[in-house]
Amino acid sequence: MATIQWFPGHMSKARRQVQENLKYVDFVIELVDARLPISSRNPMLDQIIGDKPRIIALNKADLADSNSVAQWIEYFEEQGFVTLAINSKEEYTAKRLTVAAKRLMAEKVAHDKERGIANTTLRTMIIGIPNAGKSTLMNRLAGKKVAVTGNRPGVTKGQQWIRTNKELELLDTPGILWPKFEDQLVGLKLALTGAIKDDLLPMDEVTIFGLKYFITHYPTLTLKRYRITEEDLELSTPELIMALTQRFGFRDDYDRFYAMFVKDVRDGKLGSFCLDLTKEQQK
Repeated sequence: MATIQWFPGHMSKARRQVQENLKYVDFVIELVDARLPISSRNPMLDQIIGDKPRIIALNKADLADSNSVAQWIEYFEEQGFVTLAINSKEEYTAKRLTVAAKRLMAEKVAHDKERGIANTTLRTMIIGIPNAGKSTLMNRLAGKKVAVTGNRPGVTKGQQWIRTNKELELLDTPGILWPKFEDQLVGLKLALTGAIKDDLLPMDEVTIFGLKYFITHYPTLTLKRYRITEEDLELSTPELIMALTQRFGFRDDYDRFYAMFVKDVRDGKLGSFCLDLTKEQQK
C-alpha cells in the first residue's frame, strides 16, 4: 500500500488557528478515539501544543474494549497527562470533564481565589482528528446543539467560542489530520473505524487487515457472526474472504462483503474492541 499523503486546505488553516489561539486558552482537551488511542492521536500536536496543560479524553469508550481502555489510561497518566475515558453522548460527561479540568488547573483556581475570584472560568480548546466526536462533545458540554454533527469525517470546518457553564468556556476547531501516514497500519485502522473517507484506501486491504485482527484478538463473536469453521481458519485471509462472500450469497461481489464487514465493525456487531495493543497485550 502506498503512503497516503494529503493536507486539505481547511486542515492547514485549522492548524494555524490552533497555534494562533493557544494563548487564549488555559488548557487543551485532546480528544482521541478509545478504540485506537495511539493511532487517532495527531503526532504533530505535541509540537503544536507545546507545554500547554492537556487533558486526554478517550472518547467512544462505550465502543472500546474496557480492559484495553484501562491500560491506556494508565499509560497516559504515567506520562503526566490527566486522562479519562468518556462517551460524549452521555449526560454526566460534562461534569466529569469539568472536574478533570479543575484538577488540572488547580493552581490557577487557587490563585484566583487568593485574588478574590470565587468562580474561575477555565478556557479550553478541543483538538482531535476528524470524526473523533468533537461536535457531539461540544453539544454535550453546552447542554444544547451548538455544533454540526455527522458520521463522516471533516463535518466541522468552522471555529467558535462556546460558554458551557460558569466553569468552562471552550473553543472548537476543525479536525486536524497529519500530512501523511508513515505507518500504513495507522491508515488501515483509521479507515476501519471511519476516521478517514472510505475512498482513500482500498476496502479489500482494510477488510483483510480487520478480519485477520478480529479473528486473532476477538475471535468469539467474529467466528460466530461469520460462521467461520476450524477448516476455514486454515485458509489465508484473502481466501477466507472469498469463501465467506460465497457463503453469504454474494457470489463474486466481494465489495458487498467488504461493506458488510466494515459496517459490522463500526456498528459494534463484533463487540467492543481496541485496535492499538498495549505493551502488556503485545507480550
